[in-house]
Amino acid sequence: MSMLNWLTEVLEEQKLKGTRGKIIAVIAFCCSCFFLYTAFSGSLPNIAQRATLMAFALPMIFLIKPSSQKHPRLSLVLDAGFAILAVVVFVYVIKVQKAIAWRVGNPNAVDMVMGVCAALLVIEAARRKVGWTLPILVGVLVVYGFAGPYMPGVLMHRGLDPGAFISSIYLSEEGIFGTPLQVAADFIMVFVLFGAFLRVSGAGEFFIDIADAAFGGMRGGPAKAAVISSGLMGCVSGSAVANVVTTGTFTIPMMKKTGYRPEVAGAVEAVSSTGGQIMPPIMGAAAFIMADFLRIPYWDVVKAAIIPAVLYYAAVFFMVDLEAAKTGLKGMPKSELPKAGEIMKRSGHLVIPVVVLIYLLGVVGYSAQKSAFFTIVLVVLVAALRKHTRINLRKFVSAMIEGAIGGLEVAAVCACAGIVIGILMRTGLGMMLTGMLVELSHGSLPILMVLTMIASIIMGMGLPTSACYIIVVVLIAPAMVQMGVPAIAAHMFAFYFACLSNITPPVAMAAYAGASIAGSDPMRTGFQATRVGACGFIVPFMFVYGTPLLMIGSAGEILLAFVTAMLGTFALSAGLAGYQFGKLNWFLRAMSLVAALVLIKPGIGSDLVGLAIIAVISAINWSQYKRKPKVPAA
Repeated sequence: MSMLNWLTEVLEEQKLKGTRGKIIAVIAFCCSCFFLYTAFSGSLPNIAQRATLMAFALPMIFLIKPSSQKHPRLSLVLDAGFAILAVVVFVYVIKVQKAIAWRVGNPNAVDMVMGVCAALLVIEAARRKVGWTLPILVGVLVVYGFAGPYMPGVLMHRGLDPGAFISSIYLSEEGIFGTPLQVAADFIMVFVLFGAFLRVSGAGEFFIDIADAAFGGMRGGPAKAAVISSGLMGCVSGSAVANVVTTGTFTIPMMKKTGYRPEVAGAVEAVSSTGGQIMPPIMGAAAFIMADFLRIPYWDVVKAAIIPAVLYYAAVFFMVDLEAAKTGLKGMPKSELPKAGEIMKRSGHLVIPVVVLIYLLGVVGYSAQKSAFFTIVLVVLVAALRKHTRINLRKFVSAMIEGAIGGLEVAAVCACAGIVIGILMRTGLGMMLTGMLVELSHGSLPILMVLTMIASIIMGMGLPTSACYIIVVVLIAPAMVQMGVPAIAAHMFAFYFACLSNITPPVAMAAYAGASIAGSDPMRTGFQATRVGACGFIVPFMFVYGTPLLMIGSAGEILLAFVTAMLGTFALSAGLAGYQFGKLNWFLRAMSLVAALVLIKPGIGSDLVGLAIIAVISAINWSQYKRKPKVPAA
């Protein structure tokens, strides 16, 4: 195949068309080269690394998302102008770094013009990439910032000074170049690249095949395979919607074929894919931001997320299994299932980079940047061991382009969220809202957690997970910490519910993606996803009350907390599904739910009560149904 032919294939694969597509491909390839280089050699000093990301990302966003579909020529001129202006304003801030240090808070006329342009370009890029919600929030906060002296009551503040405002959002390591964008530029971009290289090596197909081989033949097998394969794929992708589109193309038709209703098939895939954002070792973008907010190594966030992720997937697995048993859904015929041994022999080597990544992060203690770089190199080397996984020049270029484009949403969101944080901090609104939440909850931690859950889900309906997490954690996490919750538990709580907003109607993006593949009604699929993932909404309360679930405490405490939490998760699933060994009557269902709630709060007394209730329910249900025909257990 000639070079021209495979370059055309790469552009078509990435859905890049015409002159725009070629320009985007060149920018994307150069962008990935830059972040691979800095992952190995170290980030550029001060704000140069972050500004370089914006100089690459914004032009691509403006060219990928045209300003108008009706007037293509006018749109091309406008978008090209925005792209060039974006390069100018962000290269400018790199060039004048040293001079800026002498005039922070007192920008000159050029600084002001460039700063205003930078802010407007970031807001417009976010609008094109993720919709109106975040730009509207920024606009409201900017108005609030300058109208401070005229605001009523507790909302009054001295107001923002234009010069100081531009300095803070454009000329300093706050605002646009704050912590969220720093994390995106230092860590997230290279990990997105790692996921792209794994994909072109065929790791996605391997994960799906191994899950099918292990679980496809059990009752509800295709749904169980969807849960496992989406979790495996999620641990290297970190995006709920991308995960649905990737694995759902295979799993949803299989579920429908074995008797699952379309909306249920789409819901199971959506719930499973959403958990990928909390599945180590590569979680959603917000996990990297969390590590920086908390000033802890990324590996500490990974450790804290392991048990909550296992509980989440266990809850989904239990629900799928019990629903399948209740409705009599069978697994796939063995003749249609791949063989695990053959799969491992054929593609098992693709697991090596993920194992090495964990080793580098957790044992050797390398930085996330360096670990990602070395594992990308390892993916290329390991993939070369088999012809069908080998990354040739075409696949290499495709991964480089895909990785850069895959990071655009994170770049736009993090830059825009930085402006939000800057205004919240400068006006004192963040501290004020934190105090109001503490008062509103009357000092009750359960009430505050419910308020946090509601806020995260509502904000997550219109915002990507990373933006939702950033805003909620800035406003609410300090209130939880004031009430004695460990900082990592408070942050993980906000992060968890920001992820779950993907399956919560009326705006449930992962569920809608699943519905589009399943051919089902989006809203019905969203409600089914909430039902299937209902147990997952309890897990964050478990680890706030039981911090050993976040790997805080002795080995004995962690093991005990995990075992009781797992039993509580099963009891909750049984209560919601109305099935254990056989159907549960209303009283036994209610008692199962009580047992689950009792097991949320740690302590020998509550654990013994919860375990006793589960034992009694199990004995009664077994006695009622032991003489009836059973569906083969999973």
